[in-house]
Amino acid sequence: MIEGGLKPRSRPNPYGKRINREPSPLLANSVPYATIVLGSMLPLLLVTSTMPIVPPLGFMMLVGWRLMRPGLLPSWVGLPLGAIDDLFSGQPFGSAILLWSLAMLAIEWFETRVPWRGFLQDWLAAALACGTYVIVAAAFSGAKINPTLAIAIMPQLLASILVFPVISGLVATFDRLRLQRIRKVR
Repeated sequence: MIEGGLKPRSRPNPYGKRINREPSPLLANSVPYATIVLGSMLPLLLVTSTMPIVPPLGFMMLVGWRLMRPGLLPSWVGLPLGAIDDLFSGQPFGSAILLWSLAMLAIEWFETRVPWRGFLQDWLAAALACGTYVIVAAAFSGAKINPTLAIAIMPQLLASILVFPVISGLVATFDRLRLQRIRKVR
């Protein structure tokens, strides 16, 4: 004769911790935008220098979210997020609006042409987008375009290309936070 049957902790229930849990709509919809805005504000807190050293973190977060979750951000989101970045970056107003909107359209075009891709293709697309962004933003800044400017923006250009895997990892972490199941209250 079996005494007492199965004990509640003898076999873990794979659904026990997930009953009455679902992702929060507030978190799911606000985390991508909040991280992009914080990425735009973060270079102000880090370093103030005469040379551009810190990569455009807000733009890199935008590209990271767009490449990781293609349908999450609409194509028009470059306009309001670019306006917020223009307020914090010190660039002439409208430069990030134009560049972020064009980047969103270019990434949309890239995704229709290359639907199956891996991390290296995403890194190449992000490097192309970030490199173009840094160079064109330097031209929009009003500085004289000469070899000295090319040397001055080289650290920022290299940092934006080399730091993208870290940004991609941050976006993945924030995506897990965004989709974390929390208690549903009815």
